[in-house]
Amino acid sequence: MHDILVIGGGPAGVTAALRASELGADVALVERGRLGGTCTNDGCVPTRFLAHAARLAREAEQFADYGLVAELPQLDFARLMNRTQNKIKEINDKKGLVEHLEEFGVKVFSGVGETRFVSPTACETAGGMTFEAEKFILCAGGYARRLTFPGSDLAQTHSDVWSLDKLPKSVAIVGGAATGCQLASVLAAFGSNVWLFEIAPHLLSMEDSLISETIGDTFSQRGIEVITGIGGVEKIEESDQGLILWYKLQDQVKQVTVDAVIMATGWPGNADSLNLEAAGVQNERGYVLVDEYLRSSASHIFAAGDITGRMMLVQSAGYEARIAAENAVLGAGQPFTHKIVPHGGFTDPEYGSVGLTEERAKVLEPDCVVAEVPYAALDRAIIDDRPEGYCKLIVSQETHRILGAHVIGEQALEIVQLVGAGMAADMWVEHLAELELAYPTYTAIIGLVARKIVHQLGVMPLSTQWRSLDKPYAAEWERSAS
Repeated sequence: MHDILVIGGGPAGVTAALRASELGADVALVERGRLGGTCTNDGCVPTRFLAHAARLAREAEQFADYGLVAELPQLDFARLMNRTQNKIKEINDKKGLVEHLEEFGVKVFSGVGETRFVSPTACETAGGMTFEAEKFILCAGGYARRLTFPGSDLAQTHSDVWSLDKLPKSVAIVGGAATGCQLASVLAAFGSNVWLFEIAPHLLSMEDSLISETIGDTFSQRGIEVITGIGGVEKIEESDQGLILWYKLQDQVKQVTVDAVIMATGWPGNADSLNLEAAGVQNERGYVLVDEYLRSSASHIFAAGDITGRMMLVQSAGYEARIAAENAVLGAGQPFTHKIVPHGGFTDPEYGSVGLTEERAKVLEPDCVVAEVPYAALDRAIIDDRPEGYCKLIVSQETHRILGAHVIGEQALEIVQLVGAGMAADMWVEHLAELELAYPTYTAIIGLVARKIVHQLGVMPLSTQWRSLDKPYAAEWERSAS
């Protein structure tokens, strides 16, 4: 019998196993397939690779503007997809997860198929292996949701994209959250005609309005047909011209004919596959219900990562896994909370966020201070001919602490992490305003917007005449004439 059995070999499972082993526990890890999890094998890693290819194709359009004489590249889609799989292997080889785990004393059992509880202290794999443990950490991840409607079997999910052998000339993507938007951006850049459908009034409805509105506008300008506020998909039918997607919009049923339909409509957890009833673990809609210590309804079973349904991000999975492991080994004494989580998407333009949206911040602090600066104010954006984008900062008027930041434009995800670090360090906005950020860079936009906030807070000395002008860019080296 092991001290700890970890189920799942993605970021959460690997981190939980290593942390539990560090704390002196006898640990085993079981994984149904290959280690690495969805993100490495099927999610953000291959998506980022495609996004990089799309960016290279778009940057080639600038060659003439920078004195480069060359033909525009042609896409070899099959070669790209093969290269994507090679890159996944390269990253898995770089991590050397099995060797790393075994080096630190974790017993690894991968490729064993589905694992199910047969009692509160025992699990059995599809291949007939049985494991017993005093405590468990469930890190079994999630899967791409498949909706049920007439013809739904004709649709693909994000997970099916990697098996495509040719670029669809036209594609309908249902779901305008992060996954759907990233796929739409990439496929449109490669030359597909893209329709993007979303039930909510805006794309990326969970993000700040600055991001959701800018993405919607930019996508439309680049030829993506964005259709929001739909009432759902009615059916998919085959025809000589392709697949006919029937959808409801404003009490009317409409249709579009495309080569492929991709559903990006959610990410349920894998709780249903674990036979949790045998262990006395409560679950709901595919997610394991956990308390503030990541402990399930069975006191000896913890969970971390996507299967908790809390925050489905790699960085959050690792954070939860460390806490779950410590609570499982040392006793439940450390609560978890997702307060500062930089995140975003590899669309074009890229977007990144941390903290509260403006809408949420104004509910909690109606007098909070908000400022935006356009990328057009940055010299680096002009140099690179990438002036599209904005940076928004939200600050507490009472404490001068940063409540949230939202960036859309070049290197947005890199930029927003600077703000996240400042929030974790409990920095005042004045501290951000005083940072000597390198020039010319995109990150310098943080200094611009922070100093704009400082002006608005009235803590920067100004003459009466200058304050009455309400010109926050007076002393700024980087600015936009407009």
